[in-house]
Amino acid sequence: MKIVHVEEFFHPDAGYQVNMLSRLQTLDGNEVTVVAAEMKKMPSSLTAFFGKEDVAQKDAAFERETGVRIVRVPLLAFYSGRAIFHPSVFRKVSAQAPDVVFVHGLETLTGMLFIRFSKWLKYPIVLDSHMLEMASRNRLRDQFAAFFRRYITPTILRENIPMIRVVDSDYVQKCLGIPLSHTDLLSFGTDTAHFSPDGEARKVIRARHGIDENAFLVLYAGKLDDAKGGQFLANAIREKFATPPGRPIQFMVIGTSDGPYGEEVERTFARCENKLIRLPTQRYFDLAAFYQAADVAVFPRQCSLSFFEAQSCGLPALFEENEINSQRADSDNAFIFTPGNIEDLRCKVEWLAGLQAERFTEISGNARRHVLRHYDYVPIARRFTGILQRAVNARANQTQTA
Repeated sequence: MKIVHVEEFFHPDAGYQVNMLSRLQTLDGNEVTVVAAEMKKMPSSLTAFFGKEDVAQKDAAFERETGVRIVRVPLLAFYSGRAIFHPSVFRKVSAQAPDVVFVHGLETLTGMLFIRFSKWLKYPIVLDSHMLEMASRNRLRDQFAAFFRRYITPTILRENIPMIRVVDSDYVQKCLGIPLSHTDLLSFGTDTAHFSPDGEARKVIRARHGIDENAFLVLYAGKLDDAKGGQFLANAIREKFATPPGRPIQFMVIGTSDGPYGEEVERTFARCENKLIRLPTQRYFDLAAFYQAADVAVFPRQCSLSFFEAQSCGLPALFEENEINSQRADSDNAFIFTPGNIEDLRCKVEWLAGLQAERFTEISGNARRHVLRHYDYVPIARRFTGILQRAVNARANQTQTA
Protein backbone atom coordinates (compact mmCIF):
# COMPACT_ATOMS: atom_id res chain seq x y z
CA MET A 1 0.00 0.00 0.00
CA LYS A 2 0.94 3.62 -0.44
CA ILE A 3 0.34 5.08 3.01
CA VAL A 4 0.47 8.77 3.89
CA HIS A 5 0.54 9.90 7.52
CA VAL A 6 -0.58 13.47 8.23
CA GLU A 7 0.94 14.70 11.51
CA GLU A 8 1.19 18.23 12.89
CA PHE A 9 4.51 17.86 14.71
CA PHE A 10 7.07 15.38 13.41
CA HIS A 11 10.72 15.33 14.42
CA PRO A 12 12.97 12.62 12.96
CA ASP A 13 14.92 12.21 16.23
CA ALA A 14 11.80 11.63 18.34
CA GLY A 15 10.20 8.38 19.42
CA TYR A 16 6.60 9.31 18.78
CA GLN A 17 4.00 6.94 17.36
CA VAL A 18 4.43 8.08 13.75
CA ASN A 19 8.22 7.59 13.85
CA MET A 20 7.86 3.96 14.88
CA LEU A 21 4.73 3.10 12.91
CA SER A 22 5.97 4.52 9.60
CA ARG A 23 9.30 2.67 9.93
CA LEU A 24 7.67 -0.68 10.70
CA GLN A 25 5.12 -0.26 7.90
CA THR A 26 7.98 0.35 5.48
CA LEU A 27 9.78 -2.78 6.72
CA ASP A 28 6.58 -4.68 5.92
CA GLY A 29 6.83 -3.57 2.28
CA ASN A 30 4.54 -0.54 2.22
CA GLU A 31 5.47 2.78 0.59
CA VAL A 32 5.15 5.33 3.38
CA THR A 33 5.23 9.14 3.45
CA VAL A 34 4.84 11.47 6.43
CA VAL A 35 3.33 14.88 5.63
CA ALA A 36 4.12 17.21 8.52
CA ALA A 37 4.36 20.88 9.40
CA GLU A 38 7.49 22.90 8.84
CA MET A 39 9.43 23.73 11.97
CA LYS A 40 9.93 27.49 11.55
CA LYS A 41 6.64 28.57 13.12
CA MET A 42 6.45 25.82 15.70
CA PRO A 43 6.58 27.18 19.29
CA SER A 44 9.69 26.62 21.36
CA SER A 45 7.65 24.52 23.79
CA LEU A 46 7.66 21.82 21.10
CA THR A 47 10.94 22.43 19.33
CA ALA A 48 13.26 23.19 22.27
CA PHE A 49 13.42 19.57 23.39
CA PHE A 50 14.63 18.21 20.04
CA GLY A 51 15.84 21.43 18.45
CA LYS A 52 14.97 22.67 14.98
CA GLU A 53 18.45 23.20 13.61
CA ASP A 54 19.41 21.12 10.57
CA VAL A 55 15.92 19.61 10.35
CA ALA A 56 16.26 19.11 6.58
CA GLN A 57 19.44 17.09 7.11
CA LYS A 58 17.79 15.10 9.90
CA ASP A 59 14.76 14.43 7.69
CA ALA A 60 17.11 13.16 4.98
CA ALA A 61 18.92 10.92 7.47
CA PHE A 62 15.59 9.51 8.67
CA GLU A 63 14.62 8.78 5.07
CA ARG A 64 17.93 6.97 4.42
CA GLU A 65 17.67 4.93 7.62
CA THR A 66 13.99 3.97 7.37
CA GLY A 67 12.85 4.42 3.76
CA VAL A 68 10.08 6.76 4.95
CA ARG A 69 9.70 9.95 2.90
CA ILE A 70 9.19 13.24 4.76
CA VAL A 71 7.22 16.09 3.15
CA ARG A 72 7.01 19.42 4.96
CA VAL A 73 4.07 21.82 4.63
CA PRO A 74 4.20 25.55 5.51
CA LEU A 75 2.26 26.75 8.52
CA LEU A 76 -0.03 29.78 8.51
CA ALA A 77 0.22 29.95 12.30
CA PHE A 78 0.35 27.97 15.50
CA TYR A 79 -2.53 28.88 17.80
CA SER A 80 -3.93 27.46 21.04
CA GLY A 81 -1.66 24.43 20.87
CA ARG A 82 -2.60 23.61 17.29
CA ALA A 83 -0.84 23.93 13.94
CA ILE A 84 -2.79 25.69 11.19
CA PHE A 85 -1.53 24.21 7.94
CA HIS A 86 -1.34 26.10 4.67
CA PRO A 87 -4.15 24.84 2.39
CA SER A 88 -1.46 23.25 0.20
CA VAL A 89 -1.48 20.32 2.63
CA PHE A 90 -4.28 18.76 0.58
CA ARG A 91 -2.35 19.21 -2.65
CA LYS A 92 0.82 17.75 -1.17
CA VAL A 93 -1.05 14.75 0.19
CA SER A 94 -2.75 14.14 -3.16
CA ALA A 95 0.60 14.41 -4.95
CA GLN A 96 1.70 11.23 -3.16
CA ALA A 97 -1.13 9.30 -4.91
CA PRO A 98 -1.96 7.52 -1.65
CA ASP A 99 -4.04 4.40 -1.27
CA VAL A 100 -4.99 5.61 2.20
CA VAL A 101 -4.26 8.61 4.45
CA PHE A 102 -3.87 8.26 8.21
CA VAL A 103 -4.78 11.62 9.80
CA HIS A 104 -3.38 11.80 13.33
CA GLY A 105 -5.42 13.82 15.80
CA LEU A 106 -9.05 14.05 14.70
CA GLU A 107 -9.54 17.04 17.06
CA THR A 108 -7.01 19.22 15.20
CA LEU A 109 -8.12 21.79 12.65
CA THR A 110 -6.41 19.72 9.94
CA GLY A 111 -8.17 16.59 11.15
CA MET A 112 -11.55 18.28 11.10
CA LEU A 113 -10.97 19.62 7.58
CA PHE A 114 -10.03 16.19 6.29
CA ILE A 115 -13.20 14.82 7.90
CA ARG A 116 -15.44 17.50 6.38
CA PHE A 117 -13.92 17.01 2.92
CA SER A 118 -13.71 13.21 3.16
CA LYS A 119 -16.65 12.59 0.83
CA TRP A 120 -14.85 14.34 -2.03
CA LEU A 121 -11.31 13.06 -1.47
CA LYS A 122 -9.92 10.52 -3.94
CA TYR A 123 -8.60 8.36 -1.11
CA PRO A 124 -10.04 6.99 2.14
CA ILE A 125 -8.91 8.41 5.47
CA VAL A 126 -8.40 6.85 8.88
CA LEU A 127 -8.39 8.89 12.10
CA ASP A 128 -6.92 8.52 15.55
CA SER A 129 -7.30 10.19 18.92
CA HIS A 130 -4.70 10.41 21.69
CA MET A 131 -6.80 12.66 23.91
CA LEU A 132 -7.87 12.07 27.51
CA GLU A 133 -10.50 14.13 29.28
CA MET A 134 -8.03 14.95 32.07
CA ALA A 135 -5.60 16.37 29.48
CA SER A 136 -8.19 18.67 27.92
CA ARG A 137 -7.57 21.94 29.79
CA ASN A 138 -8.51 24.59 27.23
CA ARG A 139 -11.02 27.04 28.72
CA LEU A 140 -13.20 26.62 25.61
CA ARG A 141 -13.19 22.82 25.72
CA ASP A 142 -16.95 22.56 26.40
CA GLN A 143 -17.77 24.82 23.46
CA PHE A 144 -15.34 22.89 21.26
CA ALA A 145 -16.90 19.57 22.25
CA ALA A 146 -20.39 20.89 21.44
CA PHE A 147 -19.18 22.15 18.04
CA PHE A 148 -17.50 18.83 17.29
CA ARG A 149 -20.56 16.76 18.24
CA ARG A 150 -22.80 18.86 16.00
CA TYR A 151 -20.67 19.41 12.91
CA ILE A 152 -17.88 16.80 12.82
CA THR A 153 -19.11 13.61 14.49
CA PRO A 154 -22.11 13.21 12.12
CA THR A 155 -19.71 13.17 9.16
CA ILE A 156 -17.47 10.55 10.78
CA LEU A 157 -20.49 8.31 11.35
CA ARG A 158 -22.24 9.00 8.04
CA GLU A 159 -19.09 8.38 5.98
CA ASN A 160 -18.11 5.47 8.25
CA ILE A 161 -14.56 6.79 8.69
CA PRO A 162 -12.45 4.34 10.73
CA MET A 163 -11.28 5.77 14.04
CA ILE A 164 -8.57 4.41 16.34
CA ARG A 165 -8.23 5.16 20.05
CA VAL A 166 -4.67 4.78 21.28
CA VAL A 167 -5.57 5.14 24.97
CA ASP A 168 -8.20 3.09 26.79
CA SER A 169 -10.52 5.97 27.59
CA ASP A 170 -14.13 6.90 26.79
CA TYR A 171 -13.15 10.49 25.90
CA VAL A 172 -14.32 10.29 22.27
CA GLN A 173 -17.74 8.98 23.32
CA LYS A 174 -18.24 11.13 26.41
CA CYS A 175 -16.95 14.40 24.94
CA LEU A 176 -17.22 14.08 21.16
CA GLY A 177 -20.25 11.82 20.82
CA ILE A 178 -18.44 9.09 18.84
CA PRO A 179 -19.70 5.69 20.05
CA LEU A 180 -16.92 3.43 21.29
CA SER A 181 -18.46 0.74 19.08
CA HIS A 182 -17.34 2.81 16.07
CA THR A 183 -13.71 2.79 17.20
CA ASP A 184 -10.79 0.37 17.35
CA LEU A 185 -8.59 0.38 20.45
CA LEU A 186 -4.90 -0.05 19.65
CA SER A 187 -2.21 0.76 22.15
CA PHE A 188 1.03 2.62 21.97
CA GLY A 189 4.06 0.39 22.26
CA THR A 190 7.75 0.01 21.53
CA ASP A 191 10.31 -1.93 19.56
CA THR A 192 10.98 -4.66 22.11
CA ALA A 193 13.99 -6.02 20.22
CA HIS A 194 15.91 -2.74 20.34
CA PHE A 195 14.72 -1.76 23.82
CA SER A 196 15.67 -4.77 25.92
CA PRO A 197 17.83 -5.45 29.00
CA ASP A 198 21.59 -5.44 28.30
CA GLY A 199 24.08 -5.98 31.10
CA GLU A 200 27.08 -4.94 29.01
CA ALA A 201 25.49 -1.63 27.99
CA ARG A 202 24.73 -1.04 31.67
CA LYS A 203 28.43 -1.37 32.56
CA VAL A 204 29.60 0.83 29.69
CA ILE A 205 27.24 3.74 30.40
CA ARG A 206 27.89 3.63 34.14
CA ALA A 207 31.65 3.59 33.65
CA ARG A 208 31.45 6.44 31.10
CA HIS A 209 29.53 8.71 33.49
CA GLY A 210 31.22 7.74 36.74
CA ILE A 211 28.22 5.96 38.22
CA ASP A 212 28.90 3.49 41.02
CA GLU A 213 28.29 -0.12 39.89
CA ASN A 214 26.20 -0.70 43.03
CA ALA A 215 24.33 2.61 42.85
CA PHE A 216 20.56 2.67 42.59
CA LEU A 217 20.20 4.81 39.47
CA VAL A 218 16.93 6.70 38.95
CA LEU A 219 16.39 7.93 35.38
CA TYR A 220 14.19 10.61 33.89
CA ALA A 221 14.25 11.13 30.12
CA GLY A 222 11.91 13.67 28.58
CA LYS A 223 10.79 17.27 28.49
CA LEU A 224 11.48 19.47 31.49
CA ASP A 225 8.52 21.80 31.13
CA ASP A 226 5.65 22.38 33.53
CA ALA A 227 3.37 19.84 31.84
CA LYS A 228 5.93 17.09 32.46
CA GLY A 229 6.74 18.29 35.98
CA GLY A 230 10.30 19.52 35.46
CA GLN A 231 10.39 21.75 38.55
CA PHE A 232 8.57 19.16 40.63
CA LEU A 233 11.24 16.61 39.75
CA ALA A 234 14.07 19.05 40.50
CA ASN A 235 12.57 19.89 43.90
CA ALA A 236 11.96 16.22 44.69
CA ILE A 237 15.56 15.10 44.13
CA ARG A 238 17.35 18.20 45.51
CA GLU A 239 17.78 17.04 49.12
CA LYS A 240 19.92 14.07 50.11
CA PHE A 241 18.18 10.69 50.12
CA ALA A 242 18.52 8.14 52.88
CA THR A 243 20.30 5.24 51.20
CA PRO A 244 20.82 1.57 52.05
CA PRO A 245 24.42 0.63 52.97
CA GLY A 246 26.58 0.37 49.86
CA ARG A 247 23.72 1.36 47.54
CA PRO A 248 23.73 5.14 47.03
CA ILE A 249 20.71 6.64 45.27
CA GLN A 250 21.91 8.54 42.21
CA PHE A 251 20.10 10.29 39.36
CA MET A 252 20.36 10.76 35.63
CA VAL A 253 18.18 13.40 33.96
CA ILE A 254 18.10 13.49 30.14
CA GLY A 255 16.38 16.35 28.34
CA THR A 256 16.75 19.93 27.22
CA SER A 257 15.12 22.74 29.22
CA ASP A 258 13.88 26.01 27.76
CA GLY A 259 12.98 29.57 28.76
CA PRO A 260 12.63 31.07 32.24
CA TYR A 261 10.94 27.94 33.55
CA GLY A 262 13.79 25.79 32.29
CA GLU A 263 16.35 28.15 33.81
CA GLU A 264 14.73 27.76 37.23
CA VAL A 265 14.70 23.97 36.81
CA GLU A 266 18.42 24.01 36.02
CA ARG A 267 19.17 26.23 39.03
CA THR A 268 17.43 23.69 41.26
CA PHE A 269 19.31 20.80 39.65
CA ALA A 270 22.57 22.67 40.33
CA ARG A 271 21.74 22.61 44.06
CA CYS A 272 21.09 18.86 44.07
CA GLU A 273 22.72 17.18 47.07
CA ASN A 274 22.66 13.78 45.36
CA LYS A 275 24.90 12.66 42.52
CA LEU A 276 23.16 13.88 39.36
CA ILE A 277 24.20 13.17 35.77
CA ARG A 278 22.61 15.88 33.61
CA LEU A 279 22.49 15.18 29.85
CA PRO A 280 20.81 16.93 26.90
CA THR A 281 18.14 15.36 24.71
CA GLN A 282 19.28 12.15 23.01
CA ARG A 283 18.17 10.55 19.75
CA TYR A 284 15.33 8.11 20.31
CA PHE A 285 17.21 4.92 19.46
CA ASP A 286 20.26 6.05 21.46
CA LEU A 287 18.15 6.13 24.63
CA ALA A 288 18.16 2.35 24.97
CA ALA A 289 21.64 2.28 26.53
CA PHE A 290 20.61 4.80 29.20
CA TYR A 291 17.51 2.80 30.13
CA GLN A 292 19.70 -0.30 30.30
CA ALA A 293 22.05 1.48 32.72
CA ALA A 294 19.31 2.56 35.15
CA ASP A 295 17.32 0.77 37.87
CA VAL A 296 14.03 2.67 37.80
CA ALA A 297 12.39 5.25 35.54
CA VAL A 298 10.55 8.14 37.17
CA PHE A 299 7.80 10.21 35.53
CA PRO A 300 6.99 13.26 37.66
CA ARG A 301 3.83 14.17 35.72
CA GLN A 302 1.94 13.06 32.60
CA CYS A 303 3.63 9.72 31.97
CA SER A 304 5.09 9.85 28.45
CA LEU A 305 5.57 7.29 25.71
CA SER A 306 9.06 6.61 27.06
CA PHE A 307 7.27 4.49 29.69
CA PHE A 308 7.15 1.68 27.14
CA GLU A 309 10.84 1.87 26.25
CA ALA A 310 11.87 1.97 29.91
CA GLN A 311 9.68 -0.99 30.83
CA SER A 312 10.85 -2.94 27.79
CA CYS A 313 14.41 -2.54 29.14
CA GLY A 314 13.27 -4.02 32.45
CA LEU A 315 12.89 -0.76 34.39
CA PRO A 316 10.12 -0.51 36.97
CA ALA A 317 8.29 2.80 36.58
CA LEU A 318 7.38 5.31 39.27
CA PHE A 319 4.67 7.73 38.22
CA GLU A 320 1.75 9.79 39.52
CA GLU A 321 -1.65 8.28 40.12
CA ASN A 322 -4.16 8.83 37.32
CA GLU A 323 -6.58 6.85 35.17
CA ILE A 324 -4.05 5.61 32.61
CA ASN A 325 -1.12 5.04 34.97
CA SER A 326 -3.28 2.88 37.22
CA GLN A 327 -4.03 0.65 34.23
CA ARG A 328 -0.35 0.50 33.29
CA ALA A 329 0.70 -0.54 36.80
CA ASP A 330 -1.50 -3.61 37.11
CA SER A 331 1.19 -6.28 36.66
CA ASP A 332 3.48 -5.60 39.65
CA ASN A 333 5.62 -3.70 37.16
CA ALA A 334 5.19 -0.05 38.21
CA PHE A 335 4.42 2.03 41.29
CA ILE A 336 2.29 5.09 41.90
CA PHE A 337 2.82 8.20 44.03
CA THR A 338 0.29 10.85 45.01
CA PRO A 339 0.22 13.59 42.34
CA GLY A 340 2.24 16.64 43.36
CA ASN A 341 3.41 15.02 46.60
CA ILE A 342 7.20 15.30 46.80
CA GLU A 343 7.46 13.34 50.05
CA ASP A 344 5.49 10.42 48.64
CA LEU A 345 7.74 10.29 45.56
CA ARG A 346 10.87 10.40 47.73
CA CYS A 347 9.56 7.66 50.04
CA LYS A 348 8.80 5.43 47.05
CA VAL A 349 12.31 5.95 45.64
CA GLU A 350 13.89 5.02 48.99
CA TRP A 351 11.59 2.01 49.34
CA LEU A 352 12.49 0.72 45.87
CA ALA A 353 16.21 1.22 46.54
CA GLY A 354 15.91 -0.84 49.71
CA LEU A 355 14.20 -3.87 48.17
CA GLN A 356 15.98 -7.21 48.27
CA ALA A 357 17.77 -8.04 45.01
CA GLU A 358 15.52 -11.05 44.34
CA ARG A 359 12.37 -8.97 44.73
CA PHE A 360 13.72 -6.20 42.51
CA THR A 361 14.69 -8.72 39.83
CA GLU A 362 11.14 -10.07 39.94
CA ILE A 363 9.65 -6.58 39.41
CA SER A 364 12.12 -5.89 36.59
CA GLY A 365 11.06 -9.10 34.86
CA ASN A 366 7.41 -8.13 35.30
CA ALA A 367 8.10 -4.81 33.58
CA ARG A 368 9.64 -6.51 30.55
CA ARG A 369 6.87 -9.13 30.36
CA HIS A 370 4.20 -6.43 30.71
CA VAL A 371 5.45 -4.74 27.53
CA LEU A 372 5.95 -7.99 25.63
CA ARG A 373 2.41 -9.03 26.48
CA HIS A 374 0.60 -5.76 25.81
CA TYR A 375 2.83 -3.26 24.01
CA ASP A 376 5.10 -5.06 21.55
CA TYR A 377 4.78 -2.62 18.66
CA VAL A 378 5.60 -4.99 15.80
CA PRO A 379 2.22 -6.82 15.95
CA ILE A 380 0.49 -3.59 17.01
CA ALA A 381 1.82 -1.82 13.90
CA ARG A 382 0.45 -4.61 11.72
CA ARG A 383 -2.95 -4.16 13.30
CA PHE A 384 -2.78 -0.45 12.44
CA THR A 385 -1.92 -1.41 8.86
CA GLY A 386 -4.83 -3.86 8.85
CA ILE A 387 -7.26 -1.05 9.67
CA LEU A 388 -5.78 1.09 6.88
CA GLN A 389 -6.23 -1.86 4.48
CA ARG A 390 -9.82 -2.22 5.66
CA ALA A 391 -10.46 1.40 4.68
CA VAL A 392 -8.93 0.79 1.25
CA ASN A 393 -11.13 -2.27 0.73
CA ALA A 394 -14.25 -0.42 1.85
CA ARG A 395 -13.57 2.39 -0.63
CA ALA A 396 -13.00 -0.14 -3.43
CA ASN A 397 -16.31 -1.84 -2.62
CA GLN A 398 -18.12 1.52 -2.67
CA THR A 399 -16.65 2.28 -6.09
CA GLN A 400 -17.74 -1.09 -7.48
CA THR A 401 -21.31 -0.76 -6.25
CA ALA A 402 -21.72 2.92 -7.24
